[in-house]
Amino acid sequence: MKRLVILGGGYGGINIVSTLLSYQLPEDAHITIVDRNPYHSLKTEFYAVAAGTSAYKDVRIDFPDDDRVHYLFAEVEEIDTENQQVYFNKANNTKTISYDYLVVALGCEDNYHGIDGAAEFTESVQTFAKARHAGLSVGNLKAYGKVTIVGAGLSGIEVASEIRESRADLNIRLLDRGATVLKAFDSKIQEYVEEWFVANDVDVLHHANVEYVEKDGVCNNGVCFVNDVTIWTAGVQPHYLARALPFEKDSQGKIILNEFYQVPAQPSVYVVGDCASSIHSPSAQLAGQQGEQIAEILLAVLQNKEPKKPKEIKLKGTLGSLGKSDGFGNMMQKPMTGFLPRLAKSGVLWLSRRH
Repeated sequence: MKRLVILGGGYGGINIVSTLLSYQLPEDAHITIVDRNPYHSLKTEFYAVAAGTSAYKDVRIDFPDDDRVHYLFAEVEEIDTENQQVYFNKANNTKTISYDYLVVALGCEDNYHGIDGAAEFTESVQTFAKARHAGLSVGNLKAYGKVTIVGAGLSGIEVASEIRESRADLNIRLLDRGATVLKAFDSKIQEYVEEWFVANDVDVLHHANVEYVEKDGVCNNGVCFVNDVTIWTAGVQPHYLARALPFEKDSQGKIILNEFYQVPAQPSVYVVGDCASSIHSPSAQLAGQQGEQIAEILLAVLQNKEPKKPKEIKLKGTLGSLGKSDGFGNMMQKPMTGFLPRLAKSGVLWLSRRH
């Protein structure tokens, strides 16, 4: 028996399984997906859950129902790559499973950069459970409540704009470390988003330097703002279990791989998505494409064949939303703003659910 264990049912993990199941697999292949939730979550839509504009069921998709794949819904406690075993916390009936091939697809978690109080007193959109908690905190605010979003990258922009669309009464502040929002995007997009925030009464503070966070406030550049809810979108890092693995990592704590997404020191271990070192910025699109390529490699390995070198990944651009009817993105290698990129993002979401 060839035991393949995939840790994580996110964009990378689900694409590996979906691609493998589209082929005739060897009879001795045994595939197990491990995830904390009994469903695949559309993480790119968690901002809408945090704002209360999407129902929970709208960002969940059932895992593939196929006799060739088995599921274990549990929290991983430790990965022992020396003995090829995965351990689970005591709350789970299954305490350990063994593998012949392992895929680390655990995703990312917030990076608080050592700022006091950030982990304790901020909401997050990095997991389904945390996004739901953030949504309850925002939804339960009384009229004219104060919300601060720390970080003005794609996640911060979408969270801030969606909350504004959801609650016109709230006072919303966005703390941006740089001189402009969305520093990775074209200046046309930056200017459009800045103007959207002005028109929709979202206060953007540039050159922010958050010193510490308290239960009822955020202290930035020596000024402490009284606050009801603080949402953290100021950077991510690989999952702590991936960071703990005894493998060589890059400056961001991501595992360095060979051209087949394998750990050079242990080729039976594959890594995908936010835990894998890459020249590309982390995204659902990147994880999905990597997952498809890893599936092709694993298929060859399971069939005792030599895998082919994967083709260079080419991303199709990035799309972002400003509420339900406005947006921005790089389409056809050109910056675009307004309804068209928002419509395109809705189309991508529809295809993801259908797929």
